[in-house]
Amino acid sequence: MFSRVLQRLSAAVLAISVTACASWGVRLQPGVSTLSDVVGLLGQPAMVWQDPDGRQQLAYPLGPEGTETFMVFVGADGLLQTMEKVLDTEHFARIESGRSTQADVLRLLGPSLPSGTAYFKWRDELVWEWRYCDAWGQRAFFDVLFDASTGIVRTTYSRPDLTRPRGLAMPCSAWLLPLQR
Repeated sequence: MFSRVLQRLSAAVLAISVTACASWGVRLQPGVSTLSDVVGLLGQPAMVWQDPDGRQQLAYPLGPEGTETFMVFVGADGLLQTMEKVLDTEHFARIESGRSTQADVLRLLGPSLPSGTAYFKWRDELVWEWRYCDAWGQRAFFDVLFDASTGIVRTTYSRPDLTRPRGLAMPCSAWLLPLQR
């Protein structure tokens, strides 16, 4: 009984969050919406980059447990150019071993999870971690490791071994509510 209620509640919360994301597309329109419209709807961004040509990039990490980050691009004219979801394999693949810097990764993916940031002194390596929903709708982690001594940047992907009762893997929508065991 309780598990059915929990499943229905999870589905309802997911529907609301999907509807909220979809409504941005309706309420924020490229070439029409202004920077003020973006900030009015989404709030203050976590990070902002200003390009020499006047273009701005704003990072919005959203979603429960930080499973989504959107980059919003606003032109020098103050109008919205585009919004893109960046926690996906397409964006992860843009990180180049030995070439990408911390600044490059931040600009590409936005801030990592504070709880997923660690420094390993014995390896002289800094690790940043993002939680996201993979292509199969499963919860996953993406890590970027910066080796300070060699300059090598490497990445890893993992799926946590988090299962529901009966051994079923938890879909991303299950992150919307605290785990009940």
